[in-house]
This record gives sequence, structure tokens and C-alpha cells, in this order.
Amino acid sequence: MSLVMFTAMVGFAVAPGRRDALAGYIALLCIAAGAGGAGALNMWYEADLDAAMTRTAGRPLPRGRVSRSEALAFGLALAGGGAAILGLVNAAAAALLASTVFFYVVIYTMWLKRRTPQNIVIGGAAGALPPVIGWLAATGSIGLEPLLLF
Repeated sequence: MSLVMFTAMVGFAVAPGRRDALAGYIALLCIAAGAGGAGALNMWYEADLDAAMTRTAGRPLPRGRVSRSEALAFGLALAGGGAAILGLVNAAAAALLASTVFFYVVIYTMWLKRRTPQNIVIGGAAGALPPVIGWLAATGSIGLEPLLLF
């Protein structure tokens, strides 16, 4: 999460032009909500594997501190709320955030992770998008520069 936030902040900070500090704070909070929601949805989907692995057995779902339905509702609300609120700042950034959450949860977690060892290579695209989202939130457009941050 800290790397997601740092890279999103860098994308926002290095974007050209005048930036609205309040919009930047809102964008960063929304990106954090999207990332947190995606993480919760990942844990919801992988509760069975998490319970079997020593490293992840202490997470809230395997320990029974949070139910699967609570995790699903929390993840959807956090990710959806983050994208919806970001839409008030910049619709394109909100769309990219929602697409990133979808890619991470559906493509990476549900499809690639259990099927191929290349999952981290392909799924890494979701982790590379926060600086692009930050840039997009600041400028409203994507050029060559944010793609170099990708």
C-alpha cells in the first residue's frame, strides 16, 4: 500500500501545470481506497489459500475475525467508493482506478494467480498504474511521460 501511495503521489507531483492541493489529497485518498478495496477483495477470494499458508493464516478471514460476506462488502464499498469519489475530481482518473481494481481482482487474483507462474509479471501492470492515475488526476490527460512512469 505504501508503494502504491508513494508512486501515485509522485505521478501527481511531477505532472505539469498548476495542481490543486485539495484535489491531490482527495485523489490520493481515493487511490488508497481503491488499493485497499482491491486488497480486501483479494483476501475474500483467497481465504481458502490464506488459511492453508503459514504466512497468511493470521489474516482476519482465516482467523474468523471477519466473515467472507463482510470482506466482500467492505472491499466492494471501499473500491467502489474510492472510484466514485475520484470521479468528482477527474472522471478519467476514476475510470483508470476502477479498471486497475478490476484488473487486479479479476484478471490477476481470480484468473492468473492460480493458473500460471507468470501471474506476477502480467499482474504487475496493476501495481504499475498508480503513478499514471496520479498524473491523470492532476492533468486530465495521458501523454508519454506518465507511461514512462508505468
